[in-house]
Amino acid sequence: MPTKAALGADHGIYARLGVGVPFDHDHKLVTSPFFSPLVLAIIRLGLGSYALFVLFFHLIWDSVKTHQGDSFFSYFTHLSYTGLVAYHFAAGVQTLCYVLNKYKRYPLQQWPRPLQFLHLLLYSTITSYPFVVTVVYWALLSGPSTFDTRFNSWINISQHAMNSLYALIEIVLTNVGPSPWWHLPLCIFMLVCYLGVAYITHATQGFYTYSFLDPHKEHAKLAGYIIAIGVAECLAFLLARALILARTRLVQRRASQRARDTPQAIDEWEAMDRPLTPGGLAV
Repeated sequence: MPTKAALGADHGIYARLGVGVPFDHDHKLVTSPFFSPLVLAIIRLGLGSYALFVLFFHLIWDSVKTHQGDSFFSYFTHLSYTGLVAYHFAAGVQTLCYVLNKYKRYPLQQWPRPLQFLHLLLYSTITSYPFVVTVVYWALLSGPSTFDTRFNSWINISQHAMNSLYALIEIVLTNVGPSPWWHLPLCIFMLVCYLGVAYITHATQGFYTYSFLDPHKEHAKLAGYIIAIGVAECLAFLLARALILARTRLVQRRASQRARDTPQAIDEWEAMDRPLTPGGLAV
C-alpha cells in the first residue's frame, strides 16, 4: 500500500496532466458508484460495439452508395465519433481486466506514462467534444434532409444526439474524476488542428466539410464561428467538470449518510437482541 508521501511525490508535468504515481490508486477509471465493475464493463463494451457498427455502416454506405468514402474522416463529427468508439473499447477492456484480476489491478496501471496520459486525454475529449458536435449540428447544420430518410434519421440521431448521451453516461455513472485543467488547452489545440484538416480537404478535394468554414461566403463571420466553437468547447469542458464534481459530492454525501446510519442500526439491532428483565428492560 503506497504511503501518502509516495502518492504526492510527483509534481512534474505528468502530475499536472492527471497522471499520478501510482496511476489511478483508487481504481476510479474502472468503477462506478452505482453498479459493479462487471456491469460497467458490459455497458462500455456494449456502447462501443453499437458505435462501431454505426461508424462502419456509415463508412460503407458513403463508399458504396454515395461514393464519398474518401472524405469520410475529413468531418469532425466522424473523427470525434471514432474517439467515442476507441474510448469505450479501451475503457471496457481495462474494466473487464480489472474484474478478471479480482478487483486488484488493470493493465493500464502498469503501462508507460504517455499511454496513461493519452487515455485520460481521450476521456477529456469524449466528455466535451460530443456536446460541441451536438450543439453545432442542430444549431447550424441541420435542415430538411436531417430526417428525410430512415438512414439519415438513424445516422443523425446516433452521431449528433446519442453521442452526447454517451458522454453523459461516462460523466454521471462512473467514478472517473474531473479532467485536469491542463487538458482544456490541449482540447482546444486539437480543434485548431482540425481547421487544417478542413482546409486541406478543400485544397485536395474541392469542398468545405462545413459551409461556415468557407471564407469567401462567410467573410468576417468566419472568425466569429471559429471563436464561438472554441468558447463552446470551454463551456462543454466546464459542464463536464461541474457534473462530475456534483456526482462526486452526491456520492460522498450518500456514503457519509450510510456511515452515520450504520452504528445506529447496529445499536438498535443489539438492543432488540438483548434478553429482557422482568420489567421489560434490556439487560
